[in-house]
Amino acid sequence: MKYETRLIWVLGITFGFVFFDRNAVNFLMPFIASDLHFTNQQIGFVVSALSFTWAIGGFLGGLYADRSAHRKTLLLSTVIAFSLCSFLSGLAGSFLMLFLSRLLMGLAEGPILPVSQSLVAFESAAGRRGFNMGVMQNFGSNLLGSFAAPLALVAIARAYHWPAAFFVAGIPGLIMAMLIARYVKEPQVHAIGSFSRTDRAGMGPLAMLRHRNIWLCILMAIFMVAWMVLGWAFLPLLYVKVKGYSPTQMSWLMSVLGLSAAFFSFVVPGLSDRLGRRPVVIVFNLVGLLVPLAALYYDGSAYVLAVLVFVGWSASGTFPLFMGTIPSETIPARYVATALGLVMGTGEVLGGVAGPSVAGWAADHYGQGVPMLMQAGCAVMGTLLALFLTETAPAPLARRAALAAA
Repeated sequence: MKYETRLIWVLGITFGFVFFDRNAVNFLMPFIASDLHFTNQQIGFVVSALSFTWAIGGFLGGLYADRSAHRKTLLLSTVIAFSLCSFLSGLAGSFLMLFLSRLLMGLAEGPILPVSQSLVAFESAAGRRGFNMGVMQNFGSNLLGSFAAPLALVAIARAYHWPAAFFVAGIPGLIMAMLIARYVKEPQVHAIGSFSRTDRAGMGPLAMLRHRNIWLCILMAIFMVAWMVLGWAFLPLLYVKVKGYSPTQMSWLMSVLGLSAAFFSFVVPGLSDRLGRRPVVIVFNLVGLLVPLAALYYDGSAYVLAVLVFVGWSASGTFPLFMGTIPSETIPARYVATALGLVMGTGEVLGGVAGPSVAGWAADHYGQGVPMLMQAGCAVMGTLLALFLTETAPAPLARRAALAAA
């Protein structure tokens, strides 16, 4: 139990600094776009670049992790690599250089989540798996990457120019690499159960798609990753260009996303352990509609807008469920890194890459509000897909079995 808790916090904070860097380009985009004269479509391409190679890195990294005994080594090397790559974004002086630096960054960051979640799946008790995986994926990433990042990075950009913010963003990852080297252990794969050669052969990516939950989670990831990335990429521009907020006000409003996701990283997965994965994902994906609707149509107090967005961003709490927990409970835990890489990778390519690119083109031609309408549509699709999930949470399934026996 002591190692389980320590592992969750070390990996959770590490992933927090991954998101600190990933989101940096979104929060700094009003400064970058003004300085380098970007169009909305170019903004979409820059956001999509990292998502594309993140997907490739995530899938290949997860596949390698499941087929080797070197999860810790892979995790350590990728954390160091993404930290060093952060400096490249600060050196960018043109669209092409920033685009290429984000491509390289995504390749380095992609394997971190599936490998980390596989480590948590091995070390978690069945009754705490949803909670542990939710905290690991969402708490640090949103407290640091969505709450602290806009406040710190915008302040640095205003004081020293935006490249300095990228330089600062790369330092914490190197510190976390030292903590991983000291405190994270390679998991004992045989402790989960031994699998025959036939079983190993039967758990490739194509075989996983035979499970309804897997392909439903993949489709959900496409729409919900697009929902999240559209919010990150276009809310700052909507706040500044349409709502007329200052960059400082924008940074505070964007930090609300991080506070919300950090809070609901405990609430949503914890509820799913007790009430079931399916009903919790359905309800909170639907609540995600509140973010684009409030951003577009609410014109009152900025404080009330912040509350509405705080509640709406609770949908982010479902991500570790359909990206990690549900796949890990659908197939043997040994293959969770491959499954998560498959779900995350497809979601990043089709949702994280295509979504911002299309939204940027649409914003150039039809107005800055179109990306928010697209975000609303993604929340609706994520809700509809969740209706067809098969329940996997141990506690609700045990209660059903007891009732059936009675």
